[in-house]
Amino acid sequence: MPTVSRQSGDVLLVIDVQNDFCPGGHLAVPGGDDAVPVINGLIEQFDHVVLTQDWHPAGHSSFASSHPGAEPFSETTMPYGPQTLWPDHCIQGSDGAVFHRALRWSKAEMVIRKGFRREIDSYSAFFENDKRTPTGLTGYLRERGFTRVFACGLAFDFCVRFSAEDARAQGFDCMVIENACRAIDMAGSAAATRDAFAQNKVGLITASDIR
Repeated sequence: MPTVSRQSGDVLLVIDVQNDFCPGGHLAVPGGDDAVPVINGLIEQFDHVVLTQDWHPAGHSSFASSHPGAEPFSETTMPYGPQTLWPDHCIQGSDGAVFHRALRWSKAEMVIRKGFRREIDSYSAFFENDKRTPTGLTGYLRERGFTRVFACGLAFDFCVRFSAEDARAQGFDCMVIENACRAIDMAGSAAATRDAFAQNKVGLITASDIR
């Protein structure tokens, strides 16, 4: 990928770098800790930073524990479509919901909490999983005059993927900084994500490509 020059309309979107998604957490992404130093370097580099924070109530409908007999990582059908059932994670007020202790996030201008509606999960930073209920991020970015989103965080093949696709669908240019992400990679989901990015014109770069 050619060098990408930063512009005044750029924003760094740091997705779900929380304890439960890092090693030792309830839904740990392999190597999640390793992305944090790269993300910290990007936060220093960008003038504008937005974070997302998974913020589930206890008993959230996406938890396997809310469905008697269901196993984590199995699938069920919700009114809005298929839903993977997860271990309990990122419960409001818990240590697991806190940003990773090494993440230097104080520069963030906005923190978007998602997944707080008990009956709808939320992968994307822009919409709940029903694809209709907005988080408010689109309006915020437009009012601030941002035109290009650089996405990173956890996990590459879930929340980063859906956030990047929705950024494009909402009219923003979007690039995903792959070495500032880590993937769960369930049943080839990382490769499927790269294919989806190519189809949806989401750029795939590394941190060293940005100047």
